[in-house]
Amino acid sequence: MFSRPAWAGPGKVERFEQALLPHLDAAFNLARWLTGNQQDAEDVVQEAYLRALTFFDSFRGADGRAWLLTIVRNTCYTWLRKNRPNEVSVAFDEELHTTGPEPGNPETLALQSADRRLLATVLEELPREFREVLILREWEGLSYQEIASVAGIRIGTVMSRLARARERIARHLHDRLSKEPKSGL
Repeated sequence: MFSRPAWAGPGKVERFEQALLPHLDAAFNLARWLTGNQQDAEDVVQEAYLRALTFFDSFRGADGRAWLLTIVRNTCYTWLRKNRPNEVSVAFDEELHTTGPEPGNPETLALQSADRRLLATVLEELPREFREVLILREWEGLSYQEIASVAGIRIGTVMSRLARARERIARHLHDRLSKEPKSGL
């Protein structure tokens, strides 16, 4: 007769799947932006989900997304300290961080692609702590309080990092765009 492992109490796996599997895309998105590539992000997310399952009994059902993203974030930083202790920034992989083009005319598609590449490049130049709060806010739609909880920082620090990240993005975009030659139409 099969005996259930101690960590897998009655209904635990089903409750876990119901509470946390809907947030797999958000977990992967955060991990991909923090690690810089798909393979490492997949490994980190897998490890994070294993940790989440192991400690699922401590989850009180308030906000599964924030709880999971906290675990993903912590797992990412543990992984980065172990595997890339001296890394200052990570390279951006165009194929991993952009979506496929939508139907449209070639000129519009070219401009959209250039805009995405420019924004992605600017995001990669941000310090990781700025990029992290920006991704959690703008891509994942977390509130300031949720970001503070996920990142383990004060809400004022969240606001400060977001303001600095947005300021740096604006400055980088202005600098890059002002250097581009003007077309004489």
